[in-house]
Amino acid sequence: MSGETRSPRDHMVYSAAQLMRTRGVTATGVRDVVEHSGAPRGSFQHYFPGGKDQLVGEAVLWAGDFAAQRAASYSQTASNPSPAGLFAHMVKQWKTEFATRGYERGCPVMATSADLAGTDSAVNEQLRAALQRWEQAVIDELVRMDIPRRRARRLATLMISALEGAIMCARVRRETGPLNTVVTELAPLLDSHLTDPEGRSRPS
Repeated sequence: MSGETRSPRDHMVYSAAQLMRTRGVTATGVRDVVEHSGAPRGSFQHYFPGGKDQLVGEAVLWAGDFAAQRAASYSQTASNPSPAGLFAHMVKQWKTEFATRGYERGCPVMATSADLAGTDSAVNEQLRAALQRWEQAVIDELVRMDIPRRRARRLATLMISALEGAIMCARVRRETGPLNTVVTELAPLLDSHLTDPEGRSRPS
C-alpha cells in the first residue's frame, strides 16, 4: 500500500490502523479516519457499507499482513538465518519506531484485541485472521531453518507474545530496555532448537 498507489479507500484503511495504534478502536471515530486520510467527504459509506466494523476489520488485516511481510523479509536479507536473528529482526522495527517517533503508537493488533477480544464484536474474526497470518509467516521462516513445524508453531507463539508484551512495557516505561531484554534473554532458547543433519544441537 505505497503512498503513490493508495486509493481513497486504501488511505482510510491505513489511517484507521494508524489512529488505532494511538487511540485504540473505541476512541477512533469514522470522522477522524476520514479527516486523517484526506478522503472525500461522504466517501466512507461508498467504500465501507459495513460501517466502522468493516473498516476496523480491514485495518487489522492490513496490520497483520504488514507484520507478516516484515517477518517474511528476514530470510531475504540474513546471511546466516537463525531463530534468534529472526526475533531480533522483528523487534528492530519497534526499536527504530520508538527511537525516531516516540512512544505514542503501538501495535494495531494489540490495540484492537485490548478493546474487542473480550466482546462479541464481528471484528474478532478479522483479528484472529490477522494474528494467524502473522504467526504463519514466522512459522514459515522457522521451518526454512529446519525447525520442525510443530515446534516452529510454539516458538512463533512465544516470539509474538514476547514482542507484544515488550512493546507494551516499552511504551509504559518510555524506553526500549524491555525490547533489548527479550532479544537477549530469548536468543539462547530460540537458537537451542537449531540442529545439524544428525540431529545434534549446533551453535547459532
